[in-house]
Amino acid sequence: MIAIVYPQFYGVGGIARYLDSYLANLPPDQRVLLLTGDQQQSERRYPGVELRHIPIGAGRFGLIEWSLKVRRLLRQLYAEGRISGVNFHFPPLIPGLFLPREVPVLLTAHTTYLGMSGRYYDQPLFQSQWGALSLWIKMRMEHFIFRRVRSVITLSEQGRQEVLRYGYRGPMAIIPNGVDLALFVPDPAAVQDIDVLFCGRIERRKGSRPMVELCQRLVREQPGIRICIVGYGDDDAYVKAELGGLPGVQLTGKVAFADMAGYYRRSKLYVSTSYYEGLPGTCLEAMAMGLPALVFDFLFYRELVIEGETGWLVPPNDLAAMARQVGAALADPARARAMG
Repeated sequence: MIAIVYPQFYGVGGIARYLDSYLANLPPDQRVLLLTGDQQQSERRYPGVELRHIPIGAGRFGLIEWSLKVRRLLRQLYAEGRISGVNFHFPPLIPGLFLPREVPVLLTAHTTYLGMSGRYYDQPLFQSQWGALSLWIKMRMEHFIFRRVRSVITLSEQGRQEVLRYGYRGPMAIIPNGVDLALFVPDPAAVQDIDVLFCGRIERRKGSRPMVELCQRLVREQPGIRICIVGYGDDDAYVKAELGGLPGVQLTGKVAFADMAGYYRRSKLYVSTSYYEGLPGTCLEAMAMGLPALVFDFLFYRELVIEGETGWLVPPNDLAAMARQVGAALADPARARAMG
C-alpha cells in the first residue's frame, strides 16, 4: 500500500482535483492510504482507499505540528510493513521536510518556486510575489526535499527542466494531469454568447497584466466583442480598476468548479496570457470541451496546443499578434470549431 501525503486534499486547487480524479479511478489492484487535513472536509469514499484526517491546528505552526504527527504515523506503518512507500505532493513544502528518511518517497512536483517566481526564464516576465529572503528560504526547502526523495514525477517537460535546475539527477517521469471527461461534456446545441474566455487565477504570474492590455485592445479594435473573465486572485483590484465597466467585458469573480462547464459551453475561444503553469488545467478543460486555444508560446503549452491544429501559439507579450489571431478565429467559426 502507498501512503499519499497531502494536507490540502479538500482545497479548491488543481492538485486537490487531480487527486480526487485519481482516487476515483484507482486501478483495482492498488490500495492507497491518504493522509490529509480536516479543513472543509466532505464525505468521500473511494474503492481501495483509506482516508485518515489528521487535524491541522490554527496558527503559524499548525502545519509543522501536522507534519510531525504524519512523520510518526508513517514510521509506525512502515515498520509494521503496512505501507511500502510515500507519494508526497508539493506545494506545500513543509510536510516534505519531516518525512522519515527510512521510508522511500516518490515526490510529485506540481510546481517549483523557481518557476513560480519567474526565475526559470532568462529574462523575468513578471514581478514575483515573494521577497528575496522568502524566496531563498522556499528554494532551500525544495533543495532539501529533492535530496531526500527516491524519484520524482513532474507534469510537463518544463517541470522536468525546472527540477534539473535544482541539481536533482535521480529517476524522473513526466505524468500530466488529466481532465474528468464525465464532467466536461461539450454541447453542440449550447448558445455561444461569449466570444473570448479567460479563466484561472488573477495573478501576475498567470498573466493578469497582459490580459488587461489585450482586452482593452480587443474592445478598441473589435467593437461588439464579448469577453468573459472567470477567476479571482491577488491582482483583482488592478483588473477591476482597468476593465470594470469596459463595454463587452464581464468579470465573474470566483465561480464554483461545478459551474465551469457552463462557461466553456457558452464560449467560442479559450485565450490565456499566462506566464507560468505547472500544467494549465483550464486549458485542458477548455480543449476537452471542444474549444480551440490561443496561448503564449511557452514550453508548458507546447505539449498541449498544436499550432494550426488545436489552437495557436503566439510569442509571449506579442499582444498585437494575439489580437489579430482572435479576430481571425472569430471570423472563421467553422475552422475554429474543427480545431476545437
